[in-house]
Amino acid sequence: MVTERFVGLALLCAVTLVACAHGKLSYENYAVYRVDITSEKQLAVLQHLESLPNGYTFLDFPSSVNKSVEVVIPPSEVVNAQRLFRQHGITNSLITGNLKQILDQERPARRKAEGFGWTDYHTLEEIYAWLDEMVAQYSTVLSVETIGQTYQKRDMKVIKLSYKAGNKGIYIDANIHAREWITSATVTWLLNELLTSEDARVRYIAENYDWFIVPVANPDGFVYTHTTERLWRKTRTQHNLLCYGTDPNRNFNHQWNNGGTSTMPCSDTYSGPEPESEVEVSNLTSFVRSIAANVKLALSVHSHGQYILFPFGYNNAPRAYNYQDLMQVGQRAAVDIYKLYSMPYRVGTTADALYVASGISVDWAFAVAGIPLSYTYELRDQGPFGFILPAEQIVPNAEELLEGIASMIDEAKILGYM
Repeated sequence: MVTERFVGLALLCAVTLVACAHGKLSYENYAVYRVDITSEKQLAVLQHLESLPNGYTFLDFPSSVNKSVEVVIPPSEVVNAQRLFRQHGITNSLITGNLKQILDQERPARRKAEGFGWTDYHTLEEIYAWLDEMVAQYSTVLSVETIGQTYQKRDMKVIKLSYKAGNKGIYIDANIHAREWITSATVTWLLNELLTSEDARVRYIAENYDWFIVPVANPDGFVYTHTTERLWRKTRTQHNLLCYGTDPNRNFNHQWNNGGTSTMPCSDTYSGPEPESEVEVSNLTSFVRSIAANVKLALSVHSHGQYILFPFGYNNAPRAYNYQDLMQVGQRAAVDIYKLYSMPYRVGTTADALYVASGISVDWAFAVAGIPLSYTYELRDQGPFGFILPAEQIVPNAEELLEGIASMIDEAKILGYM
């Protein structure tokens, strides 16, 4: 009976997906609910709902009991969702009845004459054009490389900043999840600071380490969030008539599908048909392997929730061999970040501090590529905006990340890593 009801929901909402394919989804009158998971039965119901092509968007994966998740519900489905919640005793609260109002706060009116900056979010084309401009301007220290193409044949670019030979390396990627716009905005600001800041501490880390930065690790999904569906998370690989995309951060070839993933192609945490099925993930791992021998610190930048996470994330994972060092370096960063704007960051393994997740980039970087200090940053915020962080927070958020990275480097030097 429950299965039939779910199928009905999927059929009713297929119209939403078709409409979305023909234009940009406005999210007018889309509701956002926070729902509490208090039993295994409720967990199963929500996981099933999340896996269907029904127009619902889960902003958090329903991973376990005693967790709360946020879900975006189309206006045509609000009554059905409330009925479902009542039927299964799922406690819920309305965050907003019109998601568009929050989206409207994300970006100011664009003033194109201002050029590239950090008072607004930018498209892939604008980011790539800016990278090319910076390489032309700083050609003695900056270079750009295409490390492969995406499923839809877009270039994947990595920028290298190197002031001198013999430096140890730092690797950073951003926007592996398409909707996390704050991440590419943050790392482009970071690159600009490494090039232009006159602060002695920033100059030291810029000039004494080689920086490898992938500003948009999921270009197809990122473009789709700008043109069609702002809250899209995955790649754009087509699996069937209604299901697109694999979660690239569940597709890495380490402990693949060992917890916190879905085998359903419509799920936002679909791990793919096999490890590294996504060409974007394969491109990233090939590149990281080529530099890994000299890289001591790897950072994958995500949002949101304010976490500094390290290996491991999969089911029943052991402690990393250098768990205490990873914790010490992460805690140093969190303490120094907090000094700026009183933003608390929680530090721990992915499984302990956030949730179980497998096939993730940080675990692969640590266990397969052998990078001893591998972290996931989950940036701002913990409040009402989530993935739709107002552009006015780009710079203070980026200042926090720069402080965190500089502090990590300081602590890693004390421990003999860098």
